[in-house]
Order: sequence, then structure tokens, then C-alpha cells
Amino acid sequence: MFFQKDIETMPRQKIEEIQLERLKHLVKYCMDNIPFYNKRLTEAGVTADKIKCLDDIQYIPYTTKADIRDTYPFGLFGQPMKNIVRIHASSGTTGKPTVVGYTQRDIDIWSDCMARLVTAAGATDEDIVQIAFGYGLFTGALGLHYGLEKIGATVVPTSSGNTEKQIMLMQDFQTTALVSTPSYAQYIGELAKEMGVIDKINLKLGLFGSEGCTEEMRTQIEKTLGLFATDNYGMSELMGPGVSGECRERAGMHINEDHFLAEIINSETGEVLPKGSTGELVITTLTKEGIPMLRYRTKDITKINYEPCKCGRTFARMDKIKGRSDDMLKIRGVNVFPSQIESVLMGFDEIAPHYQLVVTRKDYSDRLEVKVELADDGLLENFANLENLRSNIHHSLKTVLGIDTKVSLVEHKSLERFQGKAKRIVDLRNENK
Repeated sequence: MFFQKDIETMPRQKIEEIQLERLKHLVKYCMDNIPFYNKRLTEAGVTADKIKCLDDIQYIPYTTKADIRDTYPFGLFGQPMKNIVRIHASSGTTGKPTVVGYTQRDIDIWSDCMARLVTAAGATDEDIVQIAFGYGLFTGALGLHYGLEKIGATVVPTSSGNTEKQIMLMQDFQTTALVSTPSYAQYIGELAKEMGVIDKINLKLGLFGSEGCTEEMRTQIEKTLGLFATDNYGMSELMGPGVSGECRERAGMHINEDHFLAEIINSETGEVLPKGSTGELVITTLTKEGIPMLRYRTKDITKINYEPCKCGRTFARMDKIKGRSDDMLKIRGVNVFPSQIESVLMGFDEIAPHYQLVVTRKDYSDRLEVKVELADDGLLENFANLENLRSNIHHSLKTVLGIDTKVSLVEHKSLERFQGKAKRIVDLRNENK
């Protein structure tokens, strides 16, 4: 099914013509309305007239999260506050939050983008959708909310937390779709099993986002909740969720290319990589008015497939995020992504889908401990079996990562559960400095 079939199935040439026209307009818009960009573009010698083809985007300087924080709170806004109808912001856990603003046109486009993606995932006006994202400055909940309402679905805005009540409402309302982080969906399923009501839950579709989810973790969630799970991608700096999302083929996340121009670059050098390469995703927001982004460095590692999808959509598809360049762990010279570890762990039936990565430093050498939660405390009664499991996990991790890790098996339900984004990494390397 399609929400806007004529747009979602455009030929590649038409897509690129629209992108070029909108990129030229965006450069002029930023020059005319945002002093920060006027200065930066002028210094780079870039004007709208100098953008002759899409490859000319390489001459535009990158924008980073630091730029948004340095111009806090409204320095990158492209419209006066009287035209800004909503403000969202990041959590600001590492300092000032990144603040973003929306005009009414931005909100309308955001709703269309999300409507396309939830329709591609299989949502319809027959669905009752429970949104278990936190409502507030975080963009996730309202982004999905508006898109789902636009297609006529019934939205139940439960927000995150109060999990027993979430499960009660799923039963009473016969909820058919769930919006949440993958880790919270897994927790809901576990608790529903413990309450003895898992067979009374009628979920058919999961619209997950806000954190990474490996194929192995997704399979676990689908098995637990009995649904079909899809990923969607976005971030507040770009719009919120709605940048891209999976269709029923699950062969990559379709990018809404008439609104977002994607590139892949080398994170270390900033060089634009050839099509099909894996690297850092850079996004230009082609139609945003409130706070447009020119070549925003997302720090997310992925690759893009420009071939048409079996579903009929022609928009390019980005792979699942492999990791973040700033979340990547460098252990004794080896690059390690948490997603690699998760993929290994999900292959063991004896462990629960909950883990923690603890990084320490001893004698000037980094060390990685992988804490793994047992699926059943009954395993603690047989030391030989326990040691065999630990040894097998250790061997599998070494094979995939190429380094030794310490594997610790911990009791069932001893690791923290998360209602929002899961925080898997505990970095203690600077504790003793």
C-alpha cells in the first residue's frame, strides 16, 4: 500500500531533478534568512547559482551538532518566532540541548513523511496504535502520532512507563500496533508473559525506532509479542522520525528523498564516498523552514541502495544503522560496534536479550567486559554447563570482534530495563585519572 504513490514511485531522474531544484532554493533560503549559514556559505564561496548538479553539494560545508549548540537556542532558525508553531529539543545530557523549531508547513510535511512510512510498514485506518514513546520535547511520539492520525489509524497516546497499565490497555483496547523502542517492546513482552496474559495481546505490527535493533534482536521481539516489526529512522535535528522507514519487504529503510538528500562520507576525512559504500550518513533537509540543515553529519554508520525495491517504491533505501561513529568503541586498536556484540549474543537461547558493555583501562590498555543476563536462573545450578556457555560466548565474540573480552554471566532480571533508549555502554576508562 502507498500513501502518496505518485511521489513514492517516481523515476530516479525525476527524484534527482526535484532534489536539485530544492537544494538550490535551500541554499538561497539559508543565505537570506540565517546569518550563521550566510557567513559559512560566503566563506566557502557557495551560492545557489553555483549549484549546477547534485554533486556540487560537496562544496557546501558540513553542519554538526556543535553548530546547533553554539547557536543555542534559536540561532539556526530560518523564521521569526511568530512563525514557529512548535519547539522540540534533545535531552541535553552532554550540555545544552539541541533545539529545533517547526513552522506549520514543516509539521504538515512531517505528518506526510510519517504517513508514507507507517503505510509502507503495513499500518492502516483499521489499526489501533499504542504509542509508548515519551511525549514531550522528544520528537518520537508526536512524529508517529501525527502520521498515524493522518492515515486514519486510532492512536492511543499512553507514553512510556507504567508497563502493567500498558499491557492492560493492550488487552482492553485490543491494540493492534505498538510504537516504542525495541528494548521496551521486549520488556513489555517479558512482563506480559510473567503476568500470564501474553495470549490475550492482539499486536500485529511493531513500529520501532529511537535506538538500534539488530536482526537477531528483532526476531526475539517478534517471537515474544507475535508481531511483524519494522524500523524507522530520524532525529530531531533533521525533523524527528520520518526520514526513512521499512516497507513490508524489510530490504532497507526508504528515505523520503523529495525532502531529504542523503550522502555517505568517510567519518575521519569528510570525503564523499562512492555509491554503495559504508560510512557516515549526511543529510540535507530540502524543505524545512523552521531550522533547515545543510549537510548535517548524523554520526550514524550505514550504506544506501539506490535500486528500486520489490514493493514498487523507488526512493533509495538505507541499511540498518551499524552503529554511531561516536558510540564506536576502540579497544586495543580494534573498532567495536555494540550491534556486533548484540548479534552474537542473540544467537544463544540460554541468555536473555539484555546485556551491558563495561569498558575499563588497566596498565594503559583498554578492556571490555560483556555482562550477559541468563534467561533462567536454573542454569546457575550446573557450574559445568554455565562455564561451557560462558566459554562458547567468549569464543563467538572473539571470532567476530577479533579481540578477547571478559564475559560475565549474571542472574536473570539483574540488569536494568529501559522504557526509552537502552543505555548499554558503561565507560569507566577515565574513572581513575
